[in-house]
Amino acid sequence: MKYILSKRPFRKEFLDRIAQIAPEYQFETDPANVDWQQVQITVGWQKDWEEQLLTPNSSLAWVQSLSAGVDTLPLAQFQQQGIILSNASGIHTRSITEHVLACLFMDVRGFPKAIANQQKHLWSGADMRYGYLSEQKILIVGTGEIGQELAKSLAELNITTTGINTTGHKAAGFSRTAPITELQAEAAEADYIVNILPLTPETHHLYNQHFFANVKSSAAFLNVGRGASVDTQALTDALQQGRLRQAYLDVVEEEPLASNHPLWQMENCLITPHISGMTPHFEKAFMEIFLENLEGFVKDGKLWRNQVTLKAGY
Repeated sequence: MKYILSKRPFRKEFLDRIAQIAPEYQFETDPANVDWQQVQITVGWQKDWEEQLLTPNSSLAWVQSLSAGVDTLPLAQFQQQGIILSNASGIHTRSITEHVLACLFMDVRGFPKAIANQQKHLWSGADMRYGYLSEQKILIVGTGEIGQELAKSLAELNITTTGINTTGHKAAGFSRTAPITELQAEAAEADYIVNILPLTPETHHLYNQHFFANVKSSAAFLNVGRGASVDTQALTDALQQGRLRQAYLDVVEEEPLASNHPLWQMENCLITPHISGMTPHFEKAFMEIFLENLEGFVKDGKLWRNQVTLKAGY
């Protein structure tokens, strides 16, 4: 018997489809019920599986990640053992887009200050920020599926965007694009900087002290990408010292953010607990990817969607 070991359960309708596509496999969520040497596929990953699955005797061939980001997985070991990896890219596209849109509209109409004033029972519009989003320069760092969906949504509202990617190649929805080598120059002109990059060695602490020292003091920074792309201390310093007006953080370098961290107390920082990707009907959307890949894997050992380049990390 060969096994599919899953980090989470799924509804019976999806288990029936798995059994139909791959009848020679048994789907399990309890590691106690599997023969580790016969686990060929995992849905999701857990650290405590590594001792059993990353061994010379393991038959693990494919890991299907439950998320788009895979930076926490042992990619080097996967590559060494010839294990293929696919992610859930595309599932969270609309959810993250709407999360960012909510932050942008809230910010341009001064809601963060209104929330702070409400906590003080203070009726005051004197220090409220207001404007038109269409008049702001919006820089989206990352022009993949999420970045494109965000850019398209903004374009429908006659809002122009600049996208940053590796080479500056064109991407759907963006008014213009620029290469990552021009990030600092583009950020220096931006009113809003939105990070949607995956975490790689190249993007770790991309947003550091030098970066925040060279943005407009009136700018806002939004992170819905990966927490470790941002040097938390550098961001904190920039907010405290008035070198950055506002931050919206759905991800941070170390999660959960320590309860005594100064970011919690800052009126110019709004924190959400890594929820931007929370998606209605997750099982259905995820299974569309997994079942299609399962068909390909059973047929010829190849994946049809979202295969990750292990060396690149995305």
